[in-house]
Amino acid sequence: MTIRVLLADDQTLLRSAFRVLVDSEPDMEVVAEAADGAEAVALTRSARADVVLMDIRMPGTDGLTATRQISADPELSHVRVVMLTTFEVDEYVVQSLRAGASGFLGKGAEPDELLNAIRVAAGGEALLSPVATKGLIARFLAQSGGAAEGPEAAVRSERLAALTGREREVLVLVAGGHSNDEIAGRLEVSPLTVKTHVNRAMAKLGARDRAQLVVAAYESGLVRPRVD
Repeated sequence: MTIRVLLADDQTLLRSAFRVLVDSEPDMEVVAEAADGAEAVALTRSARADVVLMDIRMPGTDGLTATRQISADPELSHVRVVMLTTFEVDEYVVQSLRAGASGFLGKGAEPDELLNAIRVAAGGEALLSPVATKGLIARFLAQSGGAAEGPEAAVRSERLAALTGREREVLVLVAGGHSNDEIAGRLEVSPLTVKTHVNRAMAKLGARDRAQLVVAAYESGLVRPRVD
């Protein structure tokens, strides 16, 4: 199956470079290009994109707003957004994960990293390693005073209460950066059982992937941010 990729960046030269790279792969193709967030949302629908490479900072509708709109549209539930940023540790990146992005990638990444990111995101997994996500979320929440507050955080905490004891245990390990195989070894269960718990936790918490599970674990206070 060919992965349909949409490029959203206000820099024409950068989009052209990404297009050449993506189109050189036999299992993916660029189906559209957008210069701002509003155009990205519209083309995601019309071009039937699977993965959107979304720049965070664009004129008009920015990438963060566009990501929220894509994530909120039930008809686009299959679409995965990979945020492209010059700043890899940045408040906007955390907000992007909260908005529904599957992860982020620095614009200085190697070509193989970008291609792998597209494949991982298309497969429904978090783009970046849970360890990297954990470090980012921990740093940001530590700077902002800990777990998130307000109505959204209250909803997270309420959903957290719906998790079983084992699902909470698995969630803590996911937030700790452990893979399904590692979690299976620690809990002495099969990786398939772990995957089932992870999927159930995602459904109950309204998370699209593992990256958002990590966000939920920190926002709800289940895992406390610590900066080494």
